[in-house]
Amino acid sequence: MIPTKKSIEAAHERIKPYIHQTPVSSSESLNEMFGVEIYFKCENFQKIGAFKMRGAANAALKLSSADLQKGLATHSSGNHAQAVALAAKKLNTKAFIVMPSNSPKVKVNAVLGYGAEVIFCEPNQKAREKALQEVVEKTGAFFIHPYDNYDVIEGQATSAKELIEEISFLDKIFCPVGGGGLLSGTLLSAAYFGNNIPVIAGEPEGANDAFLSLQKGEKVVLPSVNTIADGLLTSLGDKNFEIILPRIQAIITVTDEEIKQALRLIWERMKIIVEPSCAVPLAALIKERDKFQGQKIGIILSGGNVDLAKVAEWF
Repeated sequence: MIPTKKSIEAAHERIKPYIHQTPVSSSESLNEMFGVEIYFKCENFQKIGAFKMRGAANAALKLSSADLQKGLATHSSGNHAQAVALAAKKLNTKAFIVMPSNSPKVKVNAVLGYGAEVIFCEPNQKAREKALQEVVEKTGAFFIHPYDNYDVIEGQATSAKELIEEISFLDKIFCPVGGGGLLSGTLLSAAYFGNNIPVIAGEPEGANDAFLSLQKGEKVVLPSVNTIADGLLTSLGDKNFEIILPRIQAIITVTDEEIKQALRLIWERMKIIVEPSCAVPLAALIKERDKFQGQKIGIILSGGNVDLAKVAEWF
């Protein structure tokens, strides 16, 4: 069932001992540069370095003790993998994480550091799902989907809930879209807690299935994807699309070059480290800034787990 206002409030209380209430920051220089007032919700300071801890913790905490004892399993290129691994550690159970062979090394090492077992697979959705199915059949572990799961969406919604409660006068909220967990949660919180604040998503041109799905009115699956924003390589989930389609105001696609420019601005002007996926909504705002002049814009900075070995490639 699509999360309700009451269920998101309950999720927020449930996960509070397992998450940080992340800060909201702003930059006068960026505001002057682009003619808008931006409020950044810094999920790069969240536990495991990304918003994903919210959804993973909520889903794990809603399991029965019997299910929890069997362990947790998932497939993920990084941030959700870390979140499930840490949730399992905090709840004294095992974690089995299927990761594509090209996952950023910093994220693989973090998953291993939380004590999870990592199972590598070929970097495509079919291989992920096959490896995950084998793990679940072998271990009996409970699968926590990275985004196509109402309990996960419910947890991710708490980020926008916190932003709206702290900054009550926003005109728009921008967030990235990959699988759609953060976006669908943000849309629900914008409706329930923000009097239907319009939500706009940023998406890489090289992985633009959400943009195409919105245009077509039905879910589009791309044969291949390629973008610097490694956290947004996943295909849009069914439950996520169900929530996104009737509620989203717009999806703005951006090139890898535009993502790099936004990434550099956040690093240089905000003095904080974020990953490329995290810079996508700012890139989207910059690209169409003429439409938003004088507005107060909330941006969810989704994560900060950067593979430093790749920085030289980006710039």
